Parts: sequence; C-alpha cells; structure tokens
Amino acid sequence: MDWQRFITTTADLAGGKPIVQGTRLTVEFVLGLFAAGWTSAQVLDNYPTLSAEALRAVFAYSAEVLHDEALYPLRFDAA
Repeated sequence: MDWQRFITTTADLAGGKPIVQGTRLTVEFVLGLFAAGWTSAQVLDNYPTLSAEALRAVFAYSAEVLHDEALYPLRFDAA
C-alpha cells in the first residue's frame, strides 16, 4: 500500500501531526474512531471526504511507523 499518496503533514494543520491528505483528519483521530468501535462503513458515512483506500493508508502508515519503534512491555496486574 502506497500510503504516501494519502498521508501528509503540514505545519499549519493539526500541529504538524500526520493527516489524511485533503482533510483535517489526523491519523490519530481516525485510529481512535476504530478503537472506539466504529466500523469502516460508519467512518466513511460520517466523513465523506475519506475513501476506503485512504482508510487502508491510515493503517499502512501506522504499521510502518510502529515497525521501527521500540515498544515497551505493558504491566499486567493480577486480578
């Protein structure tokens, strides 16, 4: 997936956070919708400036960014 066609940063929009090109929607915001339980259909219906391909780009971008990040183990508390 060529996410570079869909994800961009602009210093004067969203504080320089990655956004979906042609929108003011940050990658973080879109991922948050899915984390809150939204479906692709709900996201596309509520944000008509997004396309299915742009949604895939959000996930592809996130996967690539996380690929090289150092991840720290989460602490699991015994219940």
